Amino acid sequence: MSEDRTMSSAHPTLDLIAIGRSSVDLYGAQIGGRLEDMASFSKAVGGCPTNIAIGTARLGLKSGLVTRVGDEHMGRFIREQLAREGVDVDGVHTDAERLTALVILGVRDQKTFPLIFYRDNCADAALDDTDIDDAYIASAAAIVVTGTHFAHRKAAEAQTKAIGIARRHGRKVIFDVDYRPNLWGLAGHGAGEERYIKSRGVTALLAPVLPDCDVIVGTEEELMIAGGADDPLDAIRAIRAVSAALIVCKRGPMGCVVFDAAIPASIEDGIKGPGFPVEVLNVLGAGDAFMSGFLRGYLRGEPLETTCAYANACGAFAVSRLLCSVEYPTFTELTQFLRQGVTSPQLRRDAGLNHIHWATTRDALTPRHAHPKRIMAFAIDHRMQLEAMADEAGASRQRIAALKVLAVDATVAVAEGRDGFGMLLDGQHGQDALFRAADHPLWIGRPVERPGSRPLDFEGDGSLGAMLNEWPLAHTIKCLCFTHPDDPAALTARQDRELLRLSDAARKGNHELLIEIIAGKHGTLTDTTVASVIARLYGLGIKPDWWKLESQPTAAAWEAIATTIKANDPYARGVMLLGLDAPEDELLAAFRLAGACDMVKGFAVGRTIFGEPARAWFAGQIDDAEVTARMAGRFERLVDAWLAIRPN
Repeated sequence: MSEDRTMSSAHPTLDLIAIGRSSVDLYGAQIGGRLEDMASFSKAVGGCPTNIAIGTARLGLKSGLVTRVGDEHMGRFIREQLAREGVDVDGVHTDAERLTALVILGVRDQKTFPLIFYRDNCADAALDDTDIDDAYIASAAAIVVTGTHFAHRKAAEAQTKAIGIARRHGRKVIFDVDYRPNLWGLAGHGAGEERYIKSRGVTALLAPVLPDCDVIVGTEEELMIAGGADDPLDAIRAIRAVSAALIVCKRGPMGCVVFDAAIPASIEDGIKGPGFPVEVLNVLGAGDAFMSGFLRGYLRGEPLETTCAYANACGAFAVSRLLCSVEYPTFTELTQFLRQGVTSPQLRRDAGLNHIHWATTRDALTPRHAHPKRIMAFAIDHRMQLEAMADEAGASRQRIAALKVLAVDATVAVAEGRDGFGMLLDGQHGQDALFRAADHPLWIGRPVERPGSRPLDFEGDGSLGAMLNEWPLAHTIKCLCFTHPDDPAALTARQDRELLRLSDAARKGNHELLIEIIAGKHGTLTDTTVASVIARLYGLGIKPDWWKLESQPTAAAWEAIATTIKANDPYARGVMLLGLDAPEDELLAAFRLAGACDMVKGFAVGRTIFGEPARAWFAGQIDDAEVTARMAGRFERLVDAWLAIRPN
């Protein structure tokens, strides 16, 4: 191609656009077994350029993607996940005729990672030059093209067109060799993990790409296929003979070596960054994480040594974790890792980094309404209380489910589609209500504790993890614990143990966690009572996303709570105020006191809203429309009162 570059007059609005593969990866959840024996799978977005787009977005770059996805559930999942990650999706096209690509992967041991590509006539393989828009390509400072898409004639034409546009506009061209022999038809379907098969045909197809690149990245084997030589250094020399590009050689646990000019006598004499010795869990996707880190440094003008450190560290994160893009680090996480270094080879067990990872990526797991900045929630997860109301009125307990559906209608009527509204709903009497709520943009909290239990116990008689595995990820786990600093040591220890179990299950299942503390029913509330409980739980390593707390006696008590949370977890979402069946005037006074504390982000109130209307409805004194209207009216008054106190 070798066209001259002319700088575009328009300033780029994106840092990079990646082009090529986009798939849904299904990872076998059982480590150490054959793929044939996998019983369950974890879903994530995959494909080399798609991983790079997400990885760079997590590191603070403005990234876009050009690919195709199917007009079905998996294609919509990719598009929605990209948007949640902050990736520009203007170049993601929907193919109405083809299905989204799938990949099934497993971890057999530290050296064996079986995978199967389901890419027969898939959407992204049909990429062609009509998918390449001149203005869109020119909007990025750099494009990333990938080797696999040169295996298909039309996809190769698309990438070649993009390279030409980038060069005309003075943009950078980065080439990830991304060599998968079986995607070039050189190995069977069962050889997806095969990394290198020599092929003069592949080398010939890649050769015209090299002169137009600013950066060429590959493993030793990938550079061998690009350069057409049987030795890595000879291959690098062959590439240099036709290209002035920065050549980056990935070397696994040894990090990388970069060549920016003439090739030295030894591969060890290139530019390097520090390596990070970590225990390997899964190497799949590590190269895409590496590229993400490299691009963060390269496109921000960092020294090559720093750029290599970013790349090597991101690769270390990837090999230490199971999935691809979903487990790549954020820049906050990367910065902390580079500051502290490798504290243990088992990087995936670093509690501090894992919490930063969770807190800085949790928004990408679910729709936006599942993680609002404030929450005004109608709490009707009550089970014992509603059963008592129904029994008192002589009504069937089966009517409780219908009441909860009506409560959803009341909440939706007040919310009117606005952000920041939610509900607490249970799965015992509220399953139909949960289904109804899913049709609306409401935050949902769902109780896991056995009602009224002290010591704390969980619903169901089986596995806690298995129960939570059935919950949608958008459901926040809510756990009420009646605890007080003056409780007997044995009771405190037992309850803390259960909260530790729950915290672990929530994190492993990617659910947000809300811990509700009620101390006033079992002791005196002072200015430090609840703050001391929160400090104790933080000391155990429990870091919930939300706290739900009773009204405090003074502003000093709220300040102590806020100080404790900020000191132990700067990533905490905040506190919700609970109601405890308080009369409305008392609750409004509690709102005013709590509203002065910046850590309090809203409320979750129940019986103050539904108590009187529910009793009348169970007794047959009012109909469905009236109970809905009364609940909506009470909820709306609380919402208006809170917004008057905390309008922003």
